[in-house]
Amino acid sequence: MGTPRLEINHEKIAHNCAFLTQVYAAKKISICAVTKGVCGNIMIAQTLVSTGVTMLADSKVSNLKKMREGGILATFLLIGTPMLSQARSIIKWADISNNSELVVIEELARHACIRGVTHKIILMVEMGDLREGIMPSRLDNMVKKVLKLKGIKLVGIGTNLACFGGIQPSKDKMELLSVIAECIEQKYHISLPYISGGNSANYGWFKSTHDIGKINHLRLGESILLGVDPVNRRPIPNLYTDVFNLVAEVTELKIKPSVPYGKKGQNAFGHILHFPDRGKISRAILGIGLQDVDVSGLKSNLDISILGVGSDHTIIDPQKTNLKIGDEVSFSLNYAALLSAMTSPYVEKINIVSYELEGIL
Repeated sequence: MGTPRLEINHEKIAHNCAFLTQVYAAKKISICAVTKGVCGNIMIAQTLVSTGVTMLADSKVSNLKKMREGGILATFLLIGTPMLSQARSIIKWADISNNSELVVIEELARHACIRGVTHKIILMVEMGDLREGIMPSRLDNMVKKVLKLKGIKLVGIGTNLACFGGIQPSKDKMELLSVIAECIEQKYHISLPYISGGNSANYGWFKSTHDIGKINHLRLGESILLGVDPVNRRPIPNLYTDVFNLVAEVTELKIKPSVPYGKKGQNAFGHILHFPDRGKISRAILGIGLQDVDVSGLKSNLDISILGVGSDHTIIDPQKTNLKIGDEVSFSLNYAALLSAMTSPYVEKINIVSYELEGIL
């Protein structure tokens, strides 16, 4: 197999998804699987659906289109803040979208009427993380206007935490969202099927609370794909954390000085770097760089250290690993590294599928 490559273990994805579905179902919370970290990969989407998940979420309309055209049978949720310019395509490819701007919702309504369909929306509420969301004091006025629109159906409210500001989901925040949902339902005599309390970062809140209130829906990406709690990146019990494996090849191995020599200026990325003087050391180059992956999010199980990175080279100290030219070095990835590797056209994606899944995929 060629390098660089990203090996994807579908059996482990299926296990993580099925396990989390069961865990959250114990408190009557349904999950949707978020595919944005894997760029709407059709085989991964099919693996997720094979576990019984009925809703897939992505931040890119193009990914929803790819999955729908790829024959994936699911309800598709657009979780990226909808762009006004994409209203027409959103109506075509998304069943539901998360929204926070009235002008965008009105444009969605216009295109929904043109197509003769009803588009469902979830209104996002700002709860402190300061990414997308309507301030709670302005939500009632928004609901009042949305309910008057033809072609639009309000099916829920939601919030997003632990993404931009790192604000954690908490008992108080989930209680407040539940109260807001209850007030909307009572005032307008409607039922909201989705009270979407957040994402993978809600795991700690979920495990510690005895009363989930009205929260009945979560959007899970990182915990399914990487098996960790995004709040602290600690492994979640009974989940695989090695679903993805990035493999790079050694292209050069030489003894060189540990400090660059000559008149110093900026490197290729505008940085002036400083290196400790360790004399002459063994230096290896891997055929992978920033065009391929966010190298800062890589971790090897070998005793090596990354000295620096270029657009298509990663320089490492191989220490006592006895690497040779052509040898392969494997890395685990954090979420940022996974996202970049899946996005890069230079990283080959290799699907590892068990016999049990072959008939499904």
